[in-house]
Amino acid sequence: MQNYCKTIGALAAASALVAGNAKAGVDYELHTGYSSEYLYRGLNLGQDLIEVGADMKIDVNNLFNINLGAWYGTTSSNQLDLQYAQANMSELRLNIEVAKDFGPITGKVGYIFRQYDLDVLSVKPTTGEIYFALGHDFGFMEMDLTYYWGVHGIDVGGATPGTTDGYTEFALSRKFDLNRCLALNVRTDVGYLVEDRTWTAWTSKVSLDWAFAEHAKVSPFIAASVGLGEAANTVWFSTTNQLVGGCMLSVNF
Repeated sequence: MQNYCKTIGALAAASALVAGNAKAGVDYELHTGYSSEYLYRGLNLGQDLIEVGADMKIDVNNLFNINLGAWYGTTSSNQLDLQYAQANMSELRLNIEVAKDFGPITGKVGYIFRQYDLDVLSVKPTTGEIYFALGHDFGFMEMDLTYYWGVHGIDVGGATPGTTDGYTEFALSRKFDLNRCLALNVRTDVGYLVEDRTWTAWTSKVSLDWAFAEHAKVSPFIAASVGLGEAANTVWFSTTNQLVGGCMLSVNF
């Protein structure tokens, strides 16, 4: 919790800085929230997730966008590894992405770095992924197809949320503007392991954005995941169905 408070303070200071220096072509967002469970690709990675993050979007001469992000979360009763199931865990995530709108299709390529910290381990295992994504807005819904290729994975005793294999995610989403202040977001996605030729999990999420101020919104949400994994050599083999609830607070500049 002490690290969480420090991070909140850093984000508050950063918000004051970017508010005074924001200029055309650069957008910023700060967000924080709570989830009853850290649900990641259908896996339960821990209980009581508290998270903070910051994102920056840079428009480069209307040619392409560079997106930068930093995220930090803490959980109790970690499920990263069953051997350390009662350990507290924190995760730092950094990502960089280049996105280009080609008209009918939007293309993205990026890199995600993750570092885990378990209070029972002296080392901090890391993972890295390069990903490629294609998306299309049909008007009545948006479709995204993303392939993640693990540069390196972790194994702290068996369960391996980050692997060196390929992970594919197909997602459909839709936003419904209810009025000036309320918007309903619906998203569903399914994961597939290319090398193992097996599905992982089907996850759906519904959130309600309430824009209570010009640049701020609060978003309660609920998500459900159904385990589909059948390959015994993956962590999705023993995945159980999950139901998660939480709320996010976001501020943009």
